[in-house]
Amino acid sequence: MRSTTRRFEIRQQRIRTALRRNSDRVRLSVFKSGKHLYAQVIDDTKGLTLASASTLDATLRKANKSLCNKVVASSVGKLIGERAKKAGIKQVVFDKGGYKYHGVVKSLADSAREFLDF
Repeated sequence: MRSTTRRFEIRQQRIRTALRRNSDRVRLSVFKSGKHLYAQVIDDTKGLTLASASTLDATLRKANKSLCNKVVASSVGKLIGERAKKAGIKQVVFDKGGYKYHGVVKSLADSAREFLDF
């Protein structure tokens, strides 16, 4: 039987492989740690990060006490959307990694969707 970590890695690779195979757009990737939330817009063809936002940004750290909840995820989504728009990106593919699409991941995606097309 596989460990939960290994199952997560397999699920993550399966999702990213499908996204790369079926899309020529850049991807909006999400990573959660125990305390923080990170989002990046990545161009896989060039291997570059075009925009990034996280709960470690100074503006978000000052405004919120808790660093990984739906409210903060929403503000991270708005921030990544604004930065991607400024970089000239209009369409992305949402890469949720191995995470379920609910809670902070869903909140981040919904707020980023105001600025970007998924």
